[in-house]
Amino acid sequence: MNALRQASYRKSLKWLGGACLTVWAIILVTALIGNGPDPQKHARFAQPVMQDFATQRRAAQMVRFTLADDDYSLFRTAEGWVMPESGNYPVRRDRIAELMSGFETLTFDARRTADPYKLDLLGLGDPMQDGNGVLVEFLSADGTALHNLVVGRRDERLYVRDPGDTQSYRATGNLPPFYNRRAWLDFDILSIAPEAIRSVRIRDRTGASVYLRRRAGEGAQDFRPAPPYQNTRIRNRLTVSRTALAITNFAPTDAKPAAELENRPSARHITETYDGLEVDLRIYNEDDGYWVTMRAIEAGEGARRAQVINQKAEGWAFSLPNIDRRDFTPRVARLVTAPPPPDVSTEDEAGATEEAESSSEDTFPPPLPIADTEESG
Repeated sequence: MNALRQASYRKSLKWLGGACLTVWAIILVTALIGNGPDPQKHARFAQPVMQDFATQRRAAQMVRFTLADDDYSLFRTAEGWVMPESGNYPVRRDRIAELMSGFETLTFDARRTADPYKLDLLGLGDPMQDGNGVLVEFLSADGTALHNLVVGRRDERLYVRDPGDTQSYRATGNLPPFYNRRAWLDFDILSIAPEAIRSVRIRDRTGASVYLRRRAGEGAQDFRPAPPYQNTRIRNRLTVSRTALAITNFAPTDAKPAAELENRPSARHITETYDGLEVDLRIYNEDDGYWVTMRAIEAGEGARRAQVINQKAEGWAFSLPNIDRRDFTPRVARLVTAPPPPDVSTEDEAGATEEAESSSEDTFPPPLPIADTEESG
């Protein structure tokens, strides 16, 4: 019996010893692999994506972006960067600074696919072949290419590759938005809080007009028809509210010189604040969409806000997306119901009515008169 126990004990010790050796072998192999070369690392790992960019960025006169469905560029002038495709409209200074510093500090991270059929998965598809990548080129004053790179985004990560090379890399760093031109244009023109708006005057494309006003402290759906439209009734409070506060969401998508407008304004939208600022928008229906011009008026010697707005907006037309255009230019008949026809009982009243109906369609009625000058397209 004792012999059997001793044999079993020796067998158990051998089994445990073998198991321990196996575990130590696994640990050793794992340690060796862990200390070995990272298969994701490569010769360019942690190196600048654009060599000598810190020096050559000063020579860059133009940055060109090529996408499958759009092309745009940024051009350096004595006054700052502009976008030629938008009539040399000014570009945001902070975005330019972010672009330059971003490319200066951008470094290679892990190597990714070299399969050309998988590049679209990283946002690096060839834009010349309808791929989803963005070709970024930095050019000197004489058109010499200083740097070029295909850039893509996926899940907030940046990916890059050299043009003409399918080897892709994840990149470490930050770059500003580059998939559309609007992100570059300086549309920081005005900022009006919804509670600051006192009234709005609308003239739609049919020539119909309405004047809406609210008292201080009232809500967004408390705008009411005011004289001489006090006899009209609100048809849709939500639509009235969106129209009355439309200027607070002014977000154009593009710009061009106002001199390029070909038609006369088809509608008007005038906003007045409680502290006396008026912003006059004229809407143009052009072949390439809806555009607006903007002019601000402010009473008093310290009329700084209007001056700042006009400095940025004067001479420019701004493109409106359709959803915003509908807020700025609804049919008056959608906002209010027309008053009943007046009971004209005397010849003098009839004459006054005829004179009112024949007045200029560009003239808004009191109580908030505004000088009305013709704008030619």
